[in-house]
Amino acid sequence: MSLTAESHRIPLSDGNSIPLLGLGTYADPQKTPKGSCLEAVKIAIDAGYRHIDGAFVYFNEHEVGQAIREKIAEGKIKREDIFYCGKLWNTCHPPELVRPTLEKTLRILQLDYVDLYIIELPMAFKPGDALYPRDENGKFIYHETDLCATWEALEACKDAGLAKSIGVSNFNRRQLEMIMNKPGLKYKPVSNQVECHPYFTQPKLLEFCRQHDIVIVGYSPLGTSRDESWVNVSSPPLLKDPVLNAIGKKYNKTAAQIALRFNVQRGVVVIPKSFNPQRIRENFQIFDFSLTEKEMKEIEALNKNVRYVELLM
Repeated sequence: MSLTAESHRIPLSDGNSIPLLGLGTYADPQKTPKGSCLEAVKIAIDAGYRHIDGAFVYFNEHEVGQAIREKIAEGKIKREDIFYCGKLWNTCHPPELVRPTLEKTLRILQLDYVDLYIIELPMAFKPGDALYPRDENGKFIYHETDLCATWEALEACKDAGLAKSIGVSNFNRRQLEMIMNKPGLKYKPVSNQVECHPYFTQPKLLEFCRQHDIVIVGYSPLGTSRDESWVNVSSPPLLKDPVLNAIGKKYNKTAAQIALRFNVQRGVVVIPKSFNPQRIRENFQIFDFSLTEKEMKEIEALNKNVRYVELLM
């Protein structure tokens, strides 16, 4: 089996295709040293990654863009080799804000287009400069949102060539159907990015999306960091699971590699986040073996319907 992710792409319903393995670039700007993301993306591209998942609210798109441009200048890649996913934040749902927000992302990246642009969450905050607007009591200030109108603005961005594909994130079946049943729908979502790993396998949503040619992109495919400010730390650490470790021993692979291979093998795109050079390379080494049907069933049986990222907002 080839070790390059390029031969392991999954087609999208609009004729585009997405690499099954990507590098997640989520970072806490308060805790992440400057330049970490730049180096991580360059290491990932050298290791063979061609899919980079980012967002304006990670505050590091300038580093992602610089890494991509440096690798293009070196002759390591061409722009069309890279699949970059950007995200529309909660304060930018009003239709008139969608294109300017994407254009801002493109200026930060210094790229002409993104390969995929997605609505990050199906709920909105009050538009304005504050990314997490709160009232005097510290409660979030929400904003009534018309997801169908926001979607139409994304369709216009695709028509303008600013995004090759458009999709959503953290949408449930009802919210997906709202878009798909919209009168005058021009493009349906090609993907839905959601939490997905052996403790949260998303079987019903995965089946619904398969029926409608919507690719599931799984974030937190290895569980998550144990940061109690946004993670449910009462949940058991995924990578200590005895089943994943036992299967890993058989293939001389880590529990992380088994968790990633499990999802890739069921057609779920995975975007593990790491800025650690060794782990970035390790996470990529999942295309030289296959899990048996029995092992896939054993891992499926680990499902606990546990969300690490509870999205309490």
